[in-house]
Amino acid sequence: MTDSVRSSAPAAPTGSGGPGLVPPPNWHPRTPLLLGLVFLSLIPALILTFQRVQFEQSRKVTALVMDYPALVIQARRYGLEPQALLDRYKALGVNGIALYEDTIASLQQRGEVLLKNGYDLADQFPGAPVRPNAVYMRSVVPGVAEALPARYTIPTRTVTVGGKAWIEWPTDPSYLPAGPNRAQVAEFQRQGMVLVYRPYNDEARPIAQVGTDWPDVPFVAFTDDAVIGARTPELLEQVDRAMGKRIPAVIEGNIQDGLEDLVLSHGGVRLFALAPSWQNQLTPEEIASKYNLAARERSQQLLYLRPFPTINETGDMLTRLQGLLNNSGIKVGLPVTTAFEPNPLLRWLSVVGPLSALLLAGLSLPLRRLGLLGAAGTLLLCLGLNYATPLAGFALVAAVTFPALGLLLRRSRVTDWFIATGLSLVGVVFVSALGATPDSMLGLHPFRGVGLTLLLPLAMVAASFLPKQDIRKTVSDVYNAPIKLGDIAVMGLGLALLGLVFSRRGNATGGSVTEFEASLRQNVQDSMVRPRFKEVAAHPLAILGLSGKLPGYFSALMLLGGAMGQASILNTFSHFHTPFLISAIRCFLGLGLGLLIGLVLVWAFGKVLELWRGHGAAPVAGSAASEVRA
Repeated sequence: MTDSVRSSAPAAPTGSGGPGLVPPPNWHPRTPLLLGLVFLSLIPALILTFQRVQFEQSRKVTALVMDYPALVIQARRYGLEPQALLDRYKALGVNGIALYEDTIASLQQRGEVLLKNGYDLADQFPGAPVRPNAVYMRSVVPGVAEALPARYTIPTRTVTVGGKAWIEWPTDPSYLPAGPNRAQVAEFQRQGMVLVYRPYNDEARPIAQVGTDWPDVPFVAFTDDAVIGARTPELLEQVDRAMGKRIPAVIEGNIQDGLEDLVLSHGGVRLFALAPSWQNQLTPEEIASKYNLAARERSQQLLYLRPFPTINETGDMLTRLQGLLNNSGIKVGLPVTTAFEPNPLLRWLSVVGPLSALLLAGLSLPLRRLGLLGAAGTLLLCLGLNYATPLAGFALVAAVTFPALGLLLRRSRVTDWFIATGLSLVGVVFVSALGATPDSMLGLHPFRGVGLTLLLPLAMVAASFLPKQDIRKTVSDVYNAPIKLGDIAVMGLGLALLGLVFSRRGNATGGSVTEFEASLRQNVQDSMVRPRFKEVAAHPLAILGLSGKLPGYFSALMLLGGAMGQASILNTFSHFHTPFLISAIRCFLGLGLGLLIGLVLVWAFGKVLELWRGHGAAPVAGSAASEVRA
């Protein structure tokens, strides 16, 4: 009677031998061969990755470039000479100046020419041969006005008014580009400043003359959303010739039309700037943190600075930035602008690894025909998204395959997490070897399909849970399965978390962060390389799922969450503008924290499970005893 009462007691959540175990992996006889090909192909990939690290370590130099017109405005507001204010900022680390091309309006402001509209001139000199709708110019500095008409295709004529020669313009010439201020350029060169020239363009400028008067400076940063000549092939060819040894700047967040053609011929340098409207919403400490992050983790070699409304705020920002750069090992000087040129043969030899891994993943799924079909579809999708750069397509193959591969091959104990992580790190090497090129490291060619690195590994692991039966029967079983409210809640929570992770991928997405998280991020990233939250949160889920302590389907759900952590590793290294070692530090910090948290969770869940079993056993025993006594 006692036994019968005990046998009717509800079952406690099972341990490693209970129904919480996920479906076992499917071992294919070709697994050793395919893994052998992966590790053989890893040799050239490791050589390329080592060469990339050496290249990046030699480029840890950045220039602090101050926007000169903005500095002049601030100096005048405080009654200072621009040079005196610049000297103050130079003492705080500024070693570069951004100079815009002169316009006729700036020549007038400096007192080199005088402009009058026809109405004013006619009023001053009644009866003079003046057109009211024209604009008239004469030199204050001899020869300046007379040299300007030859720069443009605009027809002009010379008239004498009040005994002086005036050049008549049929339209207002104030904003026509007028060439560089050579005296100013020479003075800053004498001071040893890193110069960035910002030329303008106008359709009135003859194509053959564009760029012929640019000063001899190391860098050119074009204005607007396109380089000069982006829409006119002949003009772009002239600009390409005029660049000479000058290097175009690749502005973060503003990849200008036509820039790629110039970078192909002259190389490029990454430039980071903040819009004035955004800068005014942030504190000097926040601005310094963002510029330091740009130099340390995004390979920005020109930090384009604008002063704050006050001199003290600007000084605080520069002081803080200088300290952060020193702590990050970034030197302030003339940037090194050589391009990384990976060996093409080594890259093509590295392709064998991702292809072998993808084939192995397809063969490791329970429904092998479906798995091979999915592998073929994945290959075509990755290559299709990167049709212009096929090697980048194979890098994407590695990025979506290796995060899932470890969990497809082994998933019976906690130590299998190390195998899954090891294979993900192998994938990292292939991604770097195949995806790191001069264009991708400059940010000209972002990694196409990077969002798939967070979705396809999840789909592969989920597909490995399918039973070995007709897929139609599986669909029917799923459709007809009774669903509890708890199941709906769990699925809803999982989809919400997946959506949150996907929306907040990358550096600039629609996913927002709370004020507390933003503050925490800044404090962490100022003192160290910040690990990715997705990895810190997801790795413990995999460890908990592999522990076999969870009941029902929760182990499988935890493994899916853990697959997101493995996918995030590859996603981290898919940002090729970030130095490889910085991504490695971020990755291993996430792995270490995730492992620690995961082991604590396994221990804590074991204790909770013991309490649960103990709490459930007492009432049952008491009830049985009372029935026996009855």
